[in-house]
Amino acid sequence: MAYDKTNRGVPFRNTDKEDPKHADYSGNINVDGQEYWLNAWIKESKNGMKFMSLSIKPKRASTKPGASVSMDDEIPF
Repeated sequence: MAYDKTNRGVPFRNTDKEDPKHADYSGNINVDGQEYWLNAWIKESKNGMKFMSLSIKPKRASTKPGASVSMDDEIPF
């Protein structure tokens, strides 16, 4: 039986973080059958409570590092 990853995701600690603005965690998440990149930052509120701030971006062939982008489309101007 195959594992259903729909509406699930996992962030892993970013061990390659070079800048404080880089995500503390990164990974993948599936939302309604669509795959997304997941980034998370550990932050602290004004009253000292720690929380995670999240960001997701759609996974597309053109957004992967090193992917080629086709420039063959006509530009209508």
